[in-house]
Amino acid sequence: MRLPGQLAAAIEVLSDMEARHRPVADALRDWGLAHRFAGSGDRAVIGNLAYDALRKRASLGWRMGGDTPWHLVLGVAMLEWGEAPAALNAAFAEDRHAPPPVPEELLAGLGGRVLSDAPGHVRADLPEWLAPLFEAALGASWVEEAAALAGRPPLDLRVNTLKADRDKVAKQLARFAAQPTPYSPVGLHIPPVEGPRRHPNVQAEEAFQRGRFEVQDEGSQVAAFLSGAKPGEQVLDLCAGAGGKTLALAARMENRGQIYAHDSDRNRLAPIFDRLKRADVRNVQVRPPGPGTLDNLAGQMDRVLVDAPCTGTGIWRRRPDAKWRVTPEALQKRLGEQDAALAQAGAFVKPGGVLTYVTCSMLAAENGERIEAFRAAHPMFQPMPMRDVWSEAMPGAAPPVGTLSDNSALLTPHRAGTDGFFVTCLRRAA
Repeated sequence: MRLPGQLAAAIEVLSDMEARHRPVADALRDWGLAHRFAGSGDRAVIGNLAYDALRKRASLGWRMGGDTPWHLVLGVAMLEWGEAPAALNAAFAEDRHAPPPVPEELLAGLGGRVLSDAPGHVRADLPEWLAPLFEAALGASWVEEAAALAGRPPLDLRVNTLKADRDKVAKQLARFAAQPTPYSPVGLHIPPVEGPRRHPNVQAEEAFQRGRFEVQDEGSQVAAFLSGAKPGEQVLDLCAGAGGKTLALAARMENRGQIYAHDSDRNRLAPIFDRLKRADVRNVQVRPPGPGTLDNLAGQMDRVLVDAPCTGTGIWRRRPDAKWRVTPEALQKRLGEQDAALAQAGAFVKPGGVLTYVTCSMLAAENGERIEAFRAAHPMFQPMPMRDVWSEAMPGAAPPVGTLSDNSALLTPHRAGTDGFFVTCLRRAA
């Protein structure tokens, strides 16, 4: 496929996503199944166009004078990828699969729409109703913080120290220019790709197949390590999902002690079994959802990790369509789920044990406010000084500037180059 056809395909994907109110990944998958002639390179370009359009829907729509799929995809091509409008129109005229050309009046107006003149939520590339919540959580830098969530993410890897070390895996991935992460002591970082290019398929590598590394954002790695889990301890990962943090903890604990991995959704938990086997993890018990499945753990855990369900505002770089689907009603639902998860988790922490609360959200309502509400009902849990927590869990790695407050950490793309993660640790009175 040539670029005109790829642009038309991306427009089709976004139109399908809007019409059927579904994730962009599903629309891309179905488009690929219906157009099997398209090669992997074509699908990568179409996916990049669609994802970039969603990441910057507000700013592209403002500069293009409209936010239809046509405006957004052509905006990506011209304003983000540097395609010359005249060259695009010339190519469109010679390709029957091309989208409608760019009209002269739109081209004439592009130069006059300077993004610095746009409202704050447009420059931040987020829904207008969320702007006050971001400003309240992030202060004067809220526009820059939110705009960083509209960029492309890197490809971060976590080296499985049960099977390899970071230097060895870096050598095996040398052709991808993988570099050590600045904070996680076991992370590797492959920078974001540009334009139509795509990230390497590292899961096809022998090192991945042999369990020497996992794909995991550096922020997620750090969040797991800040829980402070040590070899020989009893740990409950209450909202384990597919097991990314569970595996990170297992390696940190050197396969000693016991981790109980649980999730209320059996489908989310399903991938963990293959991942545990590939990583050679032997200190994890998977506790699927069901009546009484966790009863014998009450009051017994040295540490409980709650990676709570949230709006996911911190991972918008990877799931930009979720940015435009989140609603005030969805936020309120998540707050209730977070309160329930914290209350459930507290019952498993033994006296002197630690409860670690993690979200991939940037919103104070899902972060510090939930901790305040929990502590009001459970005064036996006291916050731990985050600088001490960081120093013990991440020796030798200074925290990113502006990341730590007295009792919590907030990693962000703007400050740390990671996805957005909030972490706080509470110790139960002995």
